[in-house]
Amino acid sequence: MFTLTAIVEYVVIALASALLYGLCSFTVLGALQQGNYAAGTYRAWLRRKGNMTRSRFRLLAFLTVLSMLVLGLGFSFAGRIGAYLALIPVPLFSAVYCAADRRALKVPLVNTARARRIYALHVFVLAVLAFALVLGGNALSHYTDPAVVDHLRYLPLALLPLLLPELIPLAAWLERPFSSSRNRRYVAAAQKKLQASSCVKIGITGSYGKTSVKNFLAAILSVRYRVLATPESFNTPLGIARAVEGADLSQTDVFIAEMGARRKGDIAELCALVRPDHCILTGICDQHLQSFGSMEALIAAKSEVFAGTRAGGFAVVGLDENTRDLPVPAALQKVAVGEHGECAALDVKATAQGIEFKLALGIRQIEAHSKLLGAHNAQNIALAAALAYKLGLTKEEIAAGIEKIDFVPHRLQPIAANGVTVLDDAYNANARGAEAAIEVLRLFPGRKFAVTPGLVELGVLEEQENAALGGRLAGLDRVVLVGATLVLAVKNGYLAAGGEAEKLTVVPTLEKAQELLAAELREGDTVLFLNDLPDIYG
Repeated sequence: MFTLTAIVEYVVIALASALLYGLCSFTVLGALQQGNYAAGTYRAWLRRKGNMTRSRFRLLAFLTVLSMLVLGLGFSFAGRIGAYLALIPVPLFSAVYCAADRRALKVPLVNTARARRIYALHVFVLAVLAFALVLGGNALSHYTDPAVVDHLRYLPLALLPLLLPELIPLAAWLERPFSSSRNRRYVAAAQKKLQASSCVKIGITGSYGKTSVKNFLAAILSVRYRVLATPESFNTPLGIARAVEGADLSQTDVFIAEMGARRKGDIAELCALVRPDHCILTGICDQHLQSFGSMEALIAAKSEVFAGTRAGGFAVVGLDENTRDLPVPAALQKVAVGEHGECAALDVKATAQGIEFKLALGIRQIEAHSKLLGAHNAQNIALAAALAYKLGLTKEEIAAGIEKIDFVPHRLQPIAANGVTVLDDAYNANARGAEAAIEVLRLFPGRKFAVTPGLVELGVLEEQENAALGGRLAGLDRVVLVGATLVLAVKNGYLAAGGEAEKLTVVPTLEKAQELLAAELREGDTVLFLNDLPDIYG
């Protein structure tokens, strides 16, 4: 049993099994990646109603066990060779599983260095466990008399699929010290580079509108200055560091950093990295309430941007029920934007072609218009324009900058396709933005369709806010709800508000929704895609 030849055999079989079962793990690795490698978020995804991941692995194990039993016993006349023939189901069913699971995630796994390290550790752990199972099976065969045990000595390998969902977070935990050390060095290098630069640094945070305000501010300031803004939704330390890494800050006058937060201290950490000279707080709502636990904690977390901004800087604050009375340190110059604020968007007229409004900047007013959709975007433009005004841009420069503003991808971005207008609002994930998007949809002529999976990360308010969302959808020509997680509350809210049941359909996936729309849409229709949830929330 413990000859060199036998040990080599055990190692080869264990390694081959680990590699084969590792190929079946890309879906769970992708889900872990979508949850920012957080074990809690990943396990919540595993537990979600309708998630068949564990069931699929159980089926893989069951079919492998059954087939190994049949082959092992059926070829018992072949002696020890029968045990090797019984291994055939391992590669066979692994291949079938991989083929069937190929499109299990709508957001595919991103091939990053960290994902590769976690995958390698996952295979290593699998190999160790497989070796232990092979050794145990052969020991049982060696020390017991029934010949049948010898034919089935590799049967324990069929149990490995049951462990696959649990081993991925273990591999991530094993990898974390390496990533943490490497990330600290990476962020420290970006911090040093930013501190050495004389460019003006601006931090933007809030519960909503961060990416839009960042893009609008970059467009306006670029009329006079050379501007670098973090791309897309890069709003974490690594995201900001990535934006800084390849940039020539000597050729940059203004650096704008979007700052996101999931827990207390996140904004403070980002401010320590960027050390903003000025900041914008777009507003605060109950988005991410689930992460923070209470509105008080959420407001305190967003307010960290004030403490992290250099003394003497401007703190532009979008006024809402949670920020109107929010204290700003005396060391900063508060610029309130909104009703009764120093700056505001007034007399907003929203149409399907864009928005027109009066932009109040102190005692001055500008007649402004933009192709952007939705009255809420006038407020977002006002936030950006307020800081530009305080930084010395003239009203003519600000007006020219507003003219340059383009649609932000996946944020009420209109797309024309075969006579149908698609409003792509896939990155909208808060109640305020959802209300604004539905208002915009109603501005369009023709039949109006809405497709949504609901809203997430609202904690105890999730059911209430999704019911309210359903109520806002009442009166549309067609409502398609996607998934199983949140749609019941949306459906109940829709029906309670007088929505017609025959105009509402629930489908399991976005692909099914697209098939339904392909059959029903015709020229002149408008369809709103509101919030395309990643797999961990679907």
